[in-house]
Amino acid sequence: MKNILELCLSPDAGGLELYVVRACEYLHTNAKVISVINESGKLEQQYKDTKSRYEKIKRYSTLLSFMSAKKVAKIIDENSIDVVHIHWTKDLPVAVLAKKLSTCKPKLVQTRHMTMTRFKNDFYHRWLYKNLDLMLAVTNQVHEQLEHFIPEDIRPKIETLYIGAVSPELISDEKRSELKQSYGLNEAFTIGIVGRIEEPKGQYLVIDAAKKLLSEGLHVQVLIVGHAMDESYLTKLKDDINRDGLERDIIFTGFTKEAQKLMQLCDCVVLATEKETFGLVLIEAMACSIAVIGTNNGGPLEIIDDGKTGLLFEKKSSDDLSEKIKLLMNDAVFKNRIAQAGKVKADEVFESKKQFEKLNAILDTL
Repeated sequence: MKNILELCLSPDAGGLELYVVRACEYLHTNAKVISVINESGKLEQQYKDTKSRYEKIKRYSTLLSFMSAKKVAKIIDENSIDVVHIHWTKDLPVAVLAKKLSTCKPKLVQTRHMTMTRFKNDFYHRWLYKNLDLMLAVTNQVHEQLEHFIPEDIRPKIETLYIGAVSPELISDEKRSELKQSYGLNEAFTIGIVGRIEEPKGQYLVIDAAKKLLSEGLHVQVLIVGHAMDESYLTKLKDDINRDGLERDIIFTGFTKEAQKLMQLCDCVVLATEKETFGLVLIEAMACSIAVIGTNNGGPLEIIDDGKTGLLFEKKSSDDLSEKIKLLMNDAVFKNRIAQAGKVKADEVFESKKQFEKLNAILDTL
């Protein structure tokens, strides 16, 4: 049985960070797992809802990462760690230094959640990557980037491992009606967008597309699920909505732990990020049998088979997005067909347990 340390000193609690919590929960059935998280971050609350072991340490700046590494090295040796699983790229120097300082000398595995866009051939990056034993790319596109940008003589082994979606808790018609009423939703065609509220996530595109549809006399409403990372951006969105008198048509839920339940109130869910590395939100919606629309760039290209398991729209184009929404509005049979095909793909390719079984098998071979 392996002893695994899940390392994530990120201060946030987005998709990357929540994947760490889920990995810890799954892996503990076949290994001894402990997580090391940021004492000032947002992840602890997520761990409090699980039985997973975790320790908190202070994350220092890159120049002082030696101090964080000493604490991680101590945890490694106290728990006889075999594998350190890294997620946040900024934790790489901490993990490498911790390995050097520890007596256990664990294997280092990084799940690469983000794209790589430049060559890593300087002294610092050569030192980092030659000390990694394995990189897990969350898409084939990221896999190709890693092979392209990391020099072959220092490149660790690379495998593709998708981030899986948890099987949804499907809500009853009664619960759906209750939730719709609580958020002020009516029976209009409901467009959902789920994620942190910040400009790169593209909420403004969905709002602009909805305005176009409303101006054509089409009955639509938007459910924006997520918390604000950029308060000024949120304020501007709300000011524009209020100025146009659309506050009843465009609804903000704020932070929620029940995003997948709220997806089930929607006729379609949109991922509008200009360049999304993966797109877990799409898979979560597909698993709920909800039709999805994603940007024709990055991760969504590996998730959506355009016109079969979902629709793709031109990035940053609210005009094209509104046209894709109209396709679903005007043809309920087509909408239901791609929703059901999307569910089949989500279950067969992206289901969480299947992906974690692959992760466990990979780590077990190290």
